[in-house]
Amino acid sequence: MGYSFNLDGSMMYCTFAVMFIAQVYGIDLSLGQQVMMVTILMLTSKGMAGVPRASLVVIAATLGQFHIPEAGLVLLLGVDHFLDMGRSATNVVGNSIATAVVSKWEDELKPHHHAAASHAEQRA
Repeated sequence: MGYSFNLDGSMMYCTFAVMFIAQVYGIDLSLGQQVMMVTILMLTSKGMAGVPRASLVVIAATLGQFHIPEAGLVLLLGVDHFLDMGRSATNVVGNSIATAVVSKWEDELKPHHHAAASHAEQRA
């Protein structure tokens, strides 16, 4: 697809991964810390590269920000390849929905028969 801006799946994965690692180490995060983490990951996921394992770099940086041991990343390495497929699917669905919403907002989303008629009129 070549588009790498609205990576909802990557943001959710990073959030769940950081929370998982914190729980493994027995680190309790307050609600404020959790909200801050989601905010940070929403911002950092906007520029995340759309390549496999790119999210591990973001997770490592986020772990350090909240004083969670970065060694917990090792727990994710075995399953990251499989979770990448779900992350990619979620990213594609999120981008598709965003495209449809913007098209509807701009009044460009038309039923198929209207679009075919408009195309035929443009040819004439």
